[in-house]
Amino acid sequence: MATMKAALYDGKGKFQVKDIPQPEAGPGTVIVRVHASGICGSDLNVLRDTKEPHKLPSGHEVAGEIVEVGPGVAGWSVGDRVALDTVCQGRACGRCAFCLSGQFFHCLDQAQGWGGGFARYIKRRALGCHRLPDSLTWAEGALVEPLAVSVHGLRRAQLKGGETVVVLGTGTIGLTAVAAARAMGAGRVFATARHKHQADMATRLGADATFSPEGDTLSEGVAAATHGLGADLVVETIGGYKNDTMLQAIQVCRPLGRVLVLGGFRVPVQMEFAPLLQGERDLIYAVCYSAMDERHDFDIAADIITSRRLPMADMVTHTFPLEKAQQALETAYDKSTGSIKVHIVP
Repeated sequence: MATMKAALYDGKGKFQVKDIPQPEAGPGTVIVRVHASGICGSDLNVLRDTKEPHKLPSGHEVAGEIVEVGPGVAGWSVGDRVALDTVCQGRACGRCAFCLSGQFFHCLDQAQGWGGGFARYIKRRALGCHRLPDSLTWAEGALVEPLAVSVHGLRRAQLKGGETVVVLGTGTIGLTAVAAARAMGAGRVFATARHKHQADMATRLGADATFSPEGDTLSEGVAAATHGLGADLVVETIGGYKNDTMLQAIQVCRPLGRVLVLGGFRVPVQMEFAPLLQGERDLIYAVCYSAMDERHDFDIAADIITSRRLPMADMVTHTFPLEKAQQALETAYDKSTGSIKVHIVP
C-alpha cells in the first residue's frame, strides 16, 4: 500500500509528521492532492484540550486538485481544482431528509474515518467538491471554507441590506464575518479586536470602525453611531470558556434585533434571558454551511473572493510546509507573531 506524509497530533501538545497509508478512491469518492490547508481555531483547541493521540490527520480548510475519481462519480475529472467541504457535504450520504434539504451537517449517515487536510492527500465524497475558478490561488481557495461559515451564519440570520452589524472578535471567523457582512450588503460594520494587526485587517475587509473588547468602548461607540438604538445584528465569533461575549452581544443589540452565535463555546455558558425576552431579541445559532435557496454557502464564498472587491488573500499571513506543521500551529496560536490565517502547504 502506498504511503503519504501527514501531521498527526501526539496527545502531548505536538504535531508530528509521519508516514500513513495513502487513501484510495472508492465508489462516489475522490482523492484530492492538498495544495493549501488552513489552521482553524478548532485545530488550536486540540493543543489545549486533547490528551489522546490522533490516528488520522485533522485540517478542514482545504483547497486542492483532484487526482483520482472513484466509480460512480459524475461531473468531476482528474485535474479539477476544488475547495472541499470536508465536514458536511464531503461526508454526507446525499439521501436522508437533511441532505435532500441541503442541511448536510445534520446528515443521518455521515462517512467516518478518512482524515483531513494536514496531509498530502485527502479522501472525500465527491458531493463535497466545489469548483475553484482558475483565477484563484490555492491560498484563496483555502479561504472559501472559513468564509462560507460566516456566509452561512449571515444567511441564517437573514441579514438585510443597510443593517448595522457588530462582529465580536477578529480571529478568522470574525474577519470573514466582517467581509461577508460588507459583501452581502450591510450598511455599517463594526468589530472588536484585541490586536492592532487584527483591527487593521478588519478595516481592510470592510469594517467602518474597530473597538477594544474591554470596558464600555464598544457599547458607547455603537450607541453613538446608532443614536442609542443599538445594532440590528450582532455576530459572536469568539466562544471559549466565558460568557462575557454573549453578555456583550446582548448589550449592544437593539430591541427586536438578532444575536448570531458562530463562536464555539467549550463549557456551559450562564446567561440572563430577561434582556432577550424583554427586548424580543432573537438568538440564532449557525454551524458550518449548507445549501439554501438552491445555492451552497461555498459557492457564494468563492464568488466573494473571486470578485476581489475585498483583499481576502491578505488574511494569509504565514505559510509553512507540512514538515513544519508544529511551527505552523504555534505561530497560529501566538498572536504576537502577527498571525491571522496560517496555511500548511503539504
